[in-house]
Amino acid sequence: MHRPLLIGISARIHHPEAPGMTLPGVYTKTLHFLEQSVARWVLSGHALAVMIPAVTKDSILERSDIDLPHYAQALDGLVLQGGNDVAPEHYGEDPLHADWGGDAVRDRYEMALIRAFVAAGKPVFGICRGFQLINVTFGGSLLQDIQHQQPASRAHRELDRYEHFHHAVDFVPGTHLASLYPGLTHATTNSIHHQGIKALAPGFVVEARCPDDGMVEAIRHQGGDFDPKRWIAGVQWHPEFHPPGDPVTLDDTPILLDFLAAARAAQNPP
Repeated sequence: MHRPLLIGISARIHHPEAPGMTLPGVYTKTLHFLEQSVARWVLSGHALAVMIPAVTKDSILERSDIDLPHYAQALDGLVLQGGNDVAPEHYGEDPLHADWGGDAVRDRYEMALIRAFVAAGKPVFGICRGFQLINVTFGGSLLQDIQHQQPASRAHRELDRYEHFHHAVDFVPGTHLASLYPGLTHATTNSIHHQGIKALAPGFVVEARCPDDGMVEAIRHQGGDFDPKRWIAGVQWHPEFHPPGDPVTLDDTPILLDFLAAARAAQNPP
């Protein structure tokens, strides 16, 4: 009998020194946290969810004998949560606005995580920010603000509606994502982002787009400087916010099960 899959989830980080942060008590400390809905999504596939703290040697934690490659060896796959903007410095740009400076500390931690899991031959799946960070990690770039840089684009975020704000996505024919949904060419997903992919990373292909403006909604690695058999993919939407059995939004179960199948294969390599 197989042991349960152990799926690592990157931590979201609360920085007490962030501008405007005046909360008392535990909020005066640096916090690493896991959004419950992401854990529930992973658990729905009968896998165990394990949050990975930032323990790299140059991280905000003290130096440790345990580092991120140890987690990559011990766990079977990696899910990157959503959250703050990716810092433009990581794709060679300066912030166009003070609010778009991103979280460089979290970026460095998650980029190290991605590289560690890829080096260990484990699958990596990115959600929203995680999708964007995968693109940046492998040489792509982002639109710092869709409305500012592409004003003709449709709205991709309404904060007062949050995960209840939806739009259509079209699957790109012939892609792996499309193969998970035979007979389905388009779907409805939530949309909770103001940034998006500008230049696609080398070795990746687009698997879904918003039909209203062509914004990239899903990507997957297809080759390049690292093993083309490795499972590295991401979606701009939040699958953890799509209620199971909802008649309106996409059923993301095939994506989860495909990711977990890759994790199982990595657990038992040929």
